[in-house]
This record gives sequence, C-alpha cells and structure tokens, in this order.
Amino acid sequence: MQGGLKKRLLDLATEPYRYTGRFNYHWARGKLWGDPIFAALLERPMLPDGARILDLGCGRGLLAAWLLGAERLAALGELRDSPAPPAGLRFRGIELMEREAICGNQALQPLHGERVQLRGGDMRDAELDNADVITILDVLHYVSYAEQDRMLDRIRTAIGAGGLFVTRVGDADGGMRFALSQAVDACMSFIQGHRLARMWCRPLSGWIRALEERGFAVEAIPMSNGTPFANVMLIARAA
Repeated sequence: MQGGLKKRLLDLATEPYRYTGRFNYHWARGKLWGDPIFAALLERPMLPDGARILDLGCGRGLLAAWLLGAERLAALGELRDSPAPPAGLRFRGIELMEREAICGNQALQPLHGERVQLRGGDMRDAELDNADVITILDVLHYVSYAEQDRMLDRIRTAIGAGGLFVTRVGDADGGMRFALSQAVDACMSFIQGHRLARMWCRPLSGWIRALEERGFAVEAIPMSNGTPFANVMLIARAA
C-alpha cells in the first residue's frame, strides 16, 4: 500500500479513537502505522467477504478499526488501483483488560454499530463458535504450553472445515531479534497493566508442527518488515 493511501486509511481507522482520549488515539495511530501485520492482512486476499471474525486478545479493537476503515476507503472510491478489501466483516473480540474492550466499543460502535462487539474476558474461557475466522495476534505465548494446546484444539473444532486461523508468533530460534522482541513485549505489557510471570514461546518449527498435527495447512510469512523483531504470521487453513 502506497504511503499516501496508507496515511489516508490510518486517518479513517483512528479518527474514532480521538473521542476516547489522547492516549488511546495516539496508541492506535502508532500501532496501525508501525506494525507491518495490518498492511499484510490487506495485501494478501485471505479474508472472505462477510466473514465473522473472532479476535482473541483484541485490545482496543485495532484489527476491526483497520479492516473496516479499508472498507470505508473502498466505498469512497479511493482504492481504484489497489486490491479491494474484504467487505461486510463482523467482529467479536475478547480482551483480558476489560477497559481496552470498552474503549474499542466506544470508538467503533457509533460508526459501525453491532458489526463490532468487544468484551472483557479470558480467551481460554471464550465461546469460539459462530466464527469463520479466528485471530490471535501476539497473545498466544502469554499462556502455558498446555493451555496453548487446548486453545488450538478448541479453535480447530470451532472453525470446522474451511475455516481460517491467523496468528502471529515469535520465533524462539530467532536469536538476538527474538530476545529484543521479548524485551519489548514485556515492556509494552507492563505499560498496559499486565503482570506476566513468564512467556511460553516456541521455535517457528514448533508452532507449525502444533498446527499441522491438528489438521491445519500452514503458510508462514515473516512479519518483521521494518522492525528488529523475529515475528512470523501463520495463516492456518482447516482442511
């Protein structure tokens, strides 16, 4: 996505957060501009029109803000030379820090209504049904290995044949880049009020194996563009 078009999308996606406070607004702008995964989700046609997306660890709803902002940009006729973004998406989100989910609802529901429904809760206890796509971005390593395995089992059962699971993970074999990403992750979690005793990370081969053992076909895409981190996006399709 070209710089000018990305800036226009950034403005559309983050304007609703202006009314929830300066911190939330600038957090949204910094995250959506600097994190390469958001642009990647538009550049790769993986999300079908009308998909029901369940975002576990949704934070302030930035994934919904970005993708719905792209839909608005297309409706305004400003994406003539770019791939059409998915239309008609609906979002449910679960966020451990309830105040962040409340912020996302306050920002996005006045514009998008019931297409965005975020709530506080623990992803380990969340109802996973009625979703075509489940996303967990940068959160799965916060729970133990056994809990990760249970989550993956539940996700595979919930989305059924043809469903899609998208996650971003750190590659524990990533050397200094991984160590740096861990340090930044711990710092950002502390700023947001999380108190983590530890993180449960795996090498990329371990993440892929865990998904393939559950019947997913996995595509691994490096997701550190422009950053010093060892992050990988995994697109897992249920056979």
